[in-house]
Amino acid sequence: MGTGKIVELLAPAKDYAHGCAAIDCGADALYVGAPAFGARAGAAVPVDEIGRLCDYAHRFGAKVFVTMNTLVYESELSEAERIARDMYRAGADALIVQDAAFLRMDLPPIELHASTQMFNMDPVRARFWYEAGFTRLIVERAASLDEMRRIAGAAPGLEIEAFVHGAICVCYSGRCFMSRSMGPRSGNRGDCSQACRLPYELLDGRMRSQGRARHWLSVRDLNLSDRLEEMIDAGVGSFKIEGRLKDMAYVRNVVGWYRSRLDEIFFRRPDLKRASQGSVALDFEPDPAKSFSRGSTHYFLDGPAAGVASLDTPKSLGEAVGTVVSAGREWFGMSGKIALAPGDGICFADETGELRGTYVNRTEDGRVYPNRMDGIGCGTAIFRNYDRRFSGALERSRSRRTLPVEAAVEATRNRISVTFSDGSSQATASRDGRFDEALDPLRAERTVRAQTAKTGDTSYEVCRIEVRWDMPRFVPVSLLNELRREALSRLDAGRAACYVRRSRREENLRALFPDTELSAEENVVNSLAAGFYREHGVGKFGHGVRRIEPGFDAGPIPEGCRVMRTRYCLRRETGQCLRKNPAYRGRLFLASGRHVYELLFDCARCEMSVVYRGERGEPAREEGSGSPDGPGDDRGAGSRAGRPEAWRQRTV
Repeated sequence: MGTGKIVELLAPAKDYAHGCAAIDCGADALYVGAPAFGARAGAAVPVDEIGRLCDYAHRFGAKVFVTMNTLVYESELSEAERIARDMYRAGADALIVQDAAFLRMDLPPIELHASTQMFNMDPVRARFWYEAGFTRLIVERAASLDEMRRIAGAAPGLEIEAFVHGAICVCYSGRCFMSRSMGPRSGNRGDCSQACRLPYELLDGRMRSQGRARHWLSVRDLNLSDRLEEMIDAGVGSFKIEGRLKDMAYVRNVVGWYRSRLDEIFFRRPDLKRASQGSVALDFEPDPAKSFSRGSTHYFLDGPAAGVASLDTPKSLGEAVGTVVSAGREWFGMSGKIALAPGDGICFADETGELRGTYVNRTEDGRVYPNRMDGIGCGTAIFRNYDRRFSGALERSRSRRTLPVEAAVEATRNRISVTFSDGSSQATASRDGRFDEALDPLRAERTVRAQTAKTGDTSYEVCRIEVRWDMPRFVPVSLLNELRREALSRLDAGRAACYVRRSRREENLRALFPDTELSAEENVVNSLAAGFYREHGVGKFGHGVRRIEPGFDAGPIPEGCRVMRTRYCLRRETGQCLRKNPAYRGRLFLASGRHVYELLFDCARCEMSVVYRGERGEPAREEGSGSPDGPGDDRGAGSRAGRPEAWRQRTV
């Protein structure tokens, strides 16, 4: 396997069952929501369940990271500290946090990871966070391969984690206030209303519509499974799969897919080492095209590029299967090499561009008979978003993860012992008694080997058995079973005792924060975070941060506020880049219900900003009317709205 750089596959766990499934399919680590203060409020997990999950993961040397990556209001600081302590007692290996307040809480020595919510794209800031005590930094989804390389180079001891699969936040993480501009719900508080997934009217400078409403801010889903080795060489050590609200099939399928891709790399690269132990045997062929997807993209791994949007729908399209070439009243014929089957779910865009769906009743002589033909005609592109046969095989599969052990059975006339060893731990069970010479020596040895190898529903698989005795002896099957169970139980306890959590890094109190002023976008909403920044100031005379504006989440979103800053550019996406020769250079606006936003373009940085311009007097769109699936694990759907109590200091 190699003794070089450790590479980790990090999977989502919305509860104990999903976490165990991810481990069984090859995850080296899990991230799970705390009972509160997680950026997916709908994926909060009770303390005792997190404890059980830690016990299961740790037996394979896998880690469990707990997300507490929302902002914490002043009145909640003590509660957040209490929950953080509970997470440590439950066995968690690290906390993933956004709020700098955690750096000033009285916490046990648990590792801290800098959430992607901290907008991690700057090498200078990355080095500061390393010096401030963070073990790991989760880079922004929009970061390029070169930016990842520079961040890793800025702080060689800092672990770099990157999302490789799943939904994308179109805004720079932790800098999105669009949900708050429409109502009380905030993504920075774990309660995003999925504003980026809504349909918007595109308006010109005179407020004239530029066509039908489309999902102008909705982007495709990330799939970097063909770029993993490049990312490893750029300094990434942990590969993160989004999806703490996805179903079990998604978790097993996608984790299995990335496990197989990484194992192929490990086979060629002895300089790399897997982050956990155990052999994974999948009894299905993973295929990410079979799971929830809005269409795949590398996003901006190679720099800003067009072709990343999902303009027609925020829902799952699935895999493209072909185009309709003929149609009757109840059937259609289709080009393409993928054959549909009864029970498959299909979707397509109708003549108005709206996504519609149905399912297949039957197929016959190359014709597909759907439940409904409405909207299907020659030229219609067909997608399959539910593969009945694949889903059935996945549900029936019984994937298992096992640890290889060697066994030794020793028997004398008066004593027998059974020993199991996994290479680092060893456990023995023995009994005194009278064990006479076996009448059938071959049968006696076959019995000993067969019973010793029966590990049942444990996590072990016996790969070698050594039988040591002066002569073949008769040992009752019941005794062999008893000794095997006892020895494996002791091995479990020994492995648990050998598992060691890393401690939090020591903070360098002389580390200098690279800015002297913090704008409202930095979202400082409590006194502990403010104190942290004051203590790490910069300047010729070593003074602290001079000015801290209250974070946008500490009050209402004002008109003129930039509610979104993103590397995604609507002009680039539609072929109207201002650096080229666009047909229209005037102002552009987006409107949803009564809310109006202006699009501003910073061509020097190749960035787009969305600025809230207020209301236009039309009925409001119903809250939460976007896709039921959110833009990512660092923007959650949930119910933790809350209000800031009163940290309103304008100048520090």
